[in-house]
Amino acid sequence: MASTANAKSMNRAATGQPTSVVASFIKRNVEVISISASIFVLAIIFSILNPRFASVENLENILNQAGLPLIIAVGATFVILIGSIDLSVEGVMSAAGMTFVLMTANSRGGTDYGFWAYVVAIGLAAALGFFSGVLFTKVKVPSFIVTLGMWYVGLGVATVLFGTDTMPFLTNDDLSTWASQQNLGMPNNFLLGLIVAILGALFLRFTSFGRVTLAVGNNEEIARGNGLKVNRNKVTVFVIAGAISGIAGIVATIQLGAVNPTIAAGNLFIALPAVVIGGTSLAGGKGSMLGTVLGVILLTTLTNGLTLADVSPNFKTAVSGGILILAIVITAWSQRDRLRISK
Repeated sequence: MASTANAKSMNRAATGQPTSVVASFIKRNVEVISISASIFVLAIIFSILNPRFASVENLENILNQAGLPLIIAVGATFVILIGSIDLSVEGVMSAAGMTFVLMTANSRGGTDYGFWAYVVAIGLAAALGFFSGVLFTKVKVPSFIVTLGMWYVGLGVATVLFGTDTMPFLTNDDLSTWASQQNLGMPNNFLLGLIVAILGALFLRFTSFGRVTLAVGNNEEIARGNGLKVNRNKVTVFVIAGAISGIAGIVATIQLGAVNPTIAAGNLFIALPAVVIGGTSLAGGKGSMLGTVLGVILLTTLTNGLTLADVSPNFKTAVSGGILILAIVITAWSQRDRLRISK
């Protein structure tokens, strides 16, 4: 009798194992699965509304549109993972973009500094991120306020460097068409965004910096009590986010081929919803770069599909705002007790 009971128990366990494995996989990857399903459903709907949506040309267009927000969203993911927010993105992008074009072959004249144009532009963006991080950690000003101020500092730097007019700037034909050129079947700007996202994912998973970042977002007090360098990690996060915004500023400049101090306008409010929709918790400590990538593709697909469906631009803006609010409510509600304005 005992052996019969054991045999039945083993049979039930063996029968239930595949189910439990599948359930465990779904539970661990629920955000990724749900976003992927949403993208698939949107693709079907928009293909029915306008068959042009499913064309190869339009799919390439979606990836091209997603490239710049993806780069920005990677930096935003790092900041949100520590429970903070970075609103300085557009100002930092503008300052970096202006610096880059002034050090590259341009219609205003001057010397082409080649590789150093990239280094100085990204370095300036990282420096702005450093100042945000220091003010945030040392002066204890909420990140929302610090980075909002740094947004306008960046715009001021861009205006001083360039002025207020828009004019063609890049005279290097190879450089001005780089973003739309394709490699591995993808536009260069999207491919660069994927590379930045992969590097970000590797940093989070395999480095002590990534582990400390997640620990700080999960519970800053416990992380500090365990001897982790919380303030140093926060400053480093803002430096990395600034540098990534600098890369985005260079890409934005190359894409447009002409510059003004507001070249980055509107990009932040595509990237931030994408990060939240991708499953990164506003309370910090939870999120992934894969979710961020899918979040960007989802929003870009939605925007592209609404355009092909001849939906009013004003309505598209309203939809984007509504999605942001809904995503914040869904992701933050279960962790609302952890949210603090000081973060």
